[in-house]
Amino acid sequence: MDKGLEGKGLRLGINGLGRIGKLTVWHHAARKYFDELVVNLGREVGTSFEDIAHYLERDSTYGRLQTYIRGHSAEPVIRDIDEKNKTMEIDGIKVKFLMSSRDPAGIDWKGEKVKLVVDTTGRFLDPTAAGDDSNGSMRGHLEAGAEKVIVSAPFKIKDKGRPMPEDAVTTVMGINENDYDPRRHRVISNASCTTTCLAHMIKPLLNVFGPKRILSASMATIHASTGSQQVLDRLPGTGKSDLRKNRSVMNNIILTTTGAAAALRLVIPEMEEIGFIAESVRIPTSTGSLIILVVNFQEEMVGGEIRRETINDIYRQAAADDPKGYLHYTEKQNVSGDIIGYPKAGAVIEGHETHTRTGEASINLGNIPGLAKHLGVDLQGTMVRVPITQADIYGWYDNEMGSYVNLLGDRTVTIAEDL
Repeated sequence: MDKGLEGKGLRLGINGLGRIGKLTVWHHAARKYFDELVVNLGREVGTSFEDIAHYLERDSTYGRLQTYIRGHSAEPVIRDIDEKNKTMEIDGIKVKFLMSSRDPAGIDWKGEKVKLVVDTTGRFLDPTAAGDDSNGSMRGHLEAGAEKVIVSAPFKIKDKGRPMPEDAVTTVMGINENDYDPRRHRVISNASCTTTCLAHMIKPLLNVFGPKRILSASMATIHASTGSQQVLDRLPGTGKSDLRKNRSVMNNIILTTTGAAAALRLVIPEMEEIGFIAESVRIPTSTGSLIILVVNFQEEMVGGEIRRETINDIYRQAAADDPKGYLHYTEKQNVSGDIIGYPKAGAVIEGHETHTRTGEASINLGNIPGLAKHLGVDLQGTMVRVPITQADIYGWYDNEMGSYVNLLGDRTVTIAEDL
């Protein structure tokens, strides 16, 4: 684990201790940029304070905390468990737990001297909601004394007619992290695990071909299960229309939706010029996901043909030039389990499976709106054949720790540096 930069006496607030919250604690306990972590649970859990330590110490996907931090021969790293003060130490990093408020506005960040909060609950995603919203809001953290809030999911504006606030920004590390302006932005979305992988797959192609030569693109993510799914079948909640989300994640392949296309346009504006479709399929694995990206390119009439090695060379070079190492390229034959814990890999391109095929599309020029009038000729029935190459590209990502939480940790540190 990258130890990051030297600590500055800063405290990091973490709201929520679900999958992303727990692994964020792991990440920063190992990284040691922040001298103290303050974790808000908003409620009592288990039967004693030690139950929290038990939960943090082991993980069904990633093993034991001490192994993650110090290797297989390590002794336990959680010490000095203080039930009265609700504190413990994880490998020398003090961690304090708050249990009184689930509403961000009611969390005493000011009293805890916390300037930066990472909200991992997935509940407070509307950047237009007021800090005193009765249902809670990400801006409640600001009302409670924080200076900046990072949410570990894409923004979701409930009122579709409202614009994105001026102090809100969505970033993916290695893609557009410099869009964050510390003087202006107070709420920051770290997008999603799928958007992170997709952005690192798309960006090298845009850098080489530009948006004009990409006719269309689509992706499907074969995504590991998440905590929002059901272990066994159950009735849907009131008003819920997607009946598949209530089916057993252990026994089914489940079609669902993804907001990756919308979020991608926020981090790569050129995607507005390209027709793009994104779909998602959930499968019964704990983590380790795959994006299958299909891109249709307009071939040059003479030379410049796009072939399998053309695509692979683009990713080889992009990975070699990536200063942060977020993009990886491999020609090994992987399975999803090989990606679990893969360090700081926004995307792992599996070059072994890249495929291309070139064909020709027949276009009736007379059916192109306004073209005949513009040229002043009758084009009805005039046919042209346009060469088009379709490329299929595969990108792996660990949707929990390896990709998303590690890049979220980098985003958190870079924002903390400007506080």
